[in-house]
Amino acid sequence: MSKYQPTESELEILQLLWPNGPMTVRAVNDILNKNKDVGYTTTLKIMQIMLEKKLVIRDESKRTHVYEAKVAESEVQEKLLSKFINSAFRGSPASLVMQALGNHSASAEELEEIKALIDRIENNKNPE
Repeated sequence: MSKYQPTESELEILQLLWPNGPMTVRAVNDILNKNKDVGYTTTLKIMQIMLEKKLVIRDESKRTHVYEAKVAESEVQEKLLSKFINSAFRGSPASLVMQALGNHSASAEELEEIKALIDRIENNKNPE
């Protein structure tokens, strides 16, 4: 993974590239402009910086360059979450979960998924 942590703008672009696959700057910019006004040159500059940071790769084989995420979504999530837990919850994942579940309602399906995850974690730590 890149040693750089993505900025908010870079993360927004990665969140487009991960599910959609390789995209041109124009395609990324068009999607970004559905929610806010972002200039094409701004998007281009951010993606060029992301290339320098090794967050994306660029295919230059065609006239229009195509960018693709180089870092995996799960790796970025893990890095950001780890930093967040350490800084906001003094390194306690339990505090994060308690805060999240205490202040936000989870659906019955989500609660079942959480219970299943806890069961898997407990079974892996205590093999019988």
